[in-house]
Amino acid sequence: MFARLALLMGAALLCGGCEVPSEVGKPCLLVKKSSSPDRKFDPVVPADVQLDQDFVSFGSQDCEDLICVRSAGPTLETTPEGDIVRVLGYCSKACAGEGAASTCTVNHPDAKPEVKANMACQSLLLDQQALNDFRTSDPAGYRATFGENVSPYFCAASTNG
Repeated sequence: MFARLALLMGAALLCGGCEVPSEVGKPCLLVKKSSSPDRKFDPVVPADVQLDQDFVSFGSQDCEDLICVRSAGPTLETTPEGDIVRVLGYCSKACAGEGAASTCTVNHPDAKPEVKANMACQSLLLDQQALNDFRTSDPAGYRATFGENVSPYFCAASTNG
């Protein structure tokens, strides 16, 4: 009995020092709600994105939290998939509030250096009051746009300048 307990505790202590990489910062494909009843999501293509605006994509199967973000900036990263050019972003998650960097640590091995170096918690959609007002005034429209998300704060990299 003592040997099993010692083995179990030893394993727990060894794993306690292991850092499990989160998917925050990992490259992902942006998606948008599909207009077709046959599909839930369509790929985001370059025409869907304005370079000077952040893009938050809910439902990305590439990310554990289903959130893929493209930060505003002068360049657009794409990848061809069949006959469609798709827009790339990076995995994100909801976070506590402006500047809460510790909740947005990037340790995924595939994260780009510029994403890793500039990740922080920031408001990407609307401010909290506007989000609350929209959710109250048009619950169905809110759910269709933002799903069950109730926060404007996400882990995002500032890549401007």
